[in-house]
Amino acid sequence: MSTATPEAQRVIRRYNAFQLFAGLLWWLPVFYVFQRSAGLSDTEIFSIQSIFYLAFCLFDIPTGMIADRFDYRRCLQVGSVILVVANLIPVWEPTFAGFLMQFLLIALAHSLFSGAGSAYLYEYLQRTGNETSYQGAEGSARAWTLIGRIVCLPAAGFLTAWWGPSAYVLSAVTCGIAAIIALGFPALPATDSDPSKPEPVFPALAAALRSLAKSKRLILLMAQGIAVFTLVRIGQANLFQPILESKHLPLHWFGVLMAATTVFEVAGAARSAVLARFGQIRVVLVLTVLMAIALASVIPLGLVGTMACLAVFSLASGLAFPVQRKLVNQAITEPARRATLLSIESLADRAVCALVVFIMGGFLARGQMPAFLVALAAAVTVAMVALAVLVTRSRDRAATKESLA
Repeated sequence: MSTATPEAQRVIRRYNAFQLFAGLLWWLPVFYVFQRSAGLSDTEIFSIQSIFYLAFCLFDIPTGMIADRFDYRRCLQVGSVILVVANLIPVWEPTFAGFLMQFLLIALAHSLFSGAGSAYLYEYLQRTGNETSYQGAEGSARAWTLIGRIVCLPAAGFLTAWWGPSAYVLSAVTCGIAAIIALGFPALPATDSDPSKPEPVFPALAAALRSLAKSKRLILLMAQGIAVFTLVRIGQANLFQPILESKHLPLHWFGVLMAATTVFEVAGAARSAVLARFGQIRVVLVLTVLMAIALASVIPLGLVGTMACLAVFSLASGLAFPVQRKLVNQAITEPARRATLLSIESLADRAVCALVVFIMGGFLARGQMPAFLVALAAAVTVAMVALAVLVTRSRDRAATKESLA
């Protein structure tokens, strides 16, 4: 980031601030307990999570195409406004229907963010000659998001004990700040390749899918990203609170422990650039396996061992995320379809996550969380070994073609 021009540095700082406030969901460490206290059963809670991921799948492609056809900035602005409304719904309607509506709106908002955010940052830096700053910028944005959680989330349990909906009200306030910040994003510099008029919807989608089908490297990198995303969601959202409940940790300390483990994720996100010397694809594969093993190790250990495993899990996820984002963006050969292709990846992320959460709900209903985590770790390890073989073969074929050309 030190090599970026002053204009690019301003955009990076604004992007960091946007990610900080849009990602600051105060209720994250306590939503499971809050929904339980509102009368929802485990089946209902995990049903909402599965529907959330499926809704994300339905929203992702249309919103990615909207971003490519119109304006990345508008998607970020509209998405943050929707988040404000979503976070207020549990205050008015703390029922199954209310929580379901909240998560459906969150799915819509984050589908607007999923392709548009990275696409806007990458395109702006590339068009202004600052492309080398992208990984550092993405890592710093991730780090600032996590720092916000470290500072604020320890209060979540205490606030919920004081007044149940308080964490949701504060989340609405911070998302409102994100909407104001998004209004200040500058327009992307024009390029000669900008289309004079938007491409029709279905031809644009078909072209994006053809572009994806032609790039085996992009497909493999997206598959790698699916594994990282699924583990992060399972470890930090779906199972974080049930794991702590199984260790008999008081509610007041849920946010504190989440903040403590997030410190390690910040450290990883801020230092991910140092991994380039080891081979970025290889690094993400190893880190993904490490995350799976750390998550599977929490159940047989006591509270101290669980905290250590969660710290290792968080450090690995912090290191992996910016590297994986850069690899996928670099593999996209048609910038005009960037947000659509990133949304296709996001769709696949959520589809796999929905399936995993559905399976997980059955395991938890039978009291078999340890068996689920071991099975998940084994599946991830096998998948990463298979990906490593495929990436190696793809690279060897490419090298052979170059030598024959």
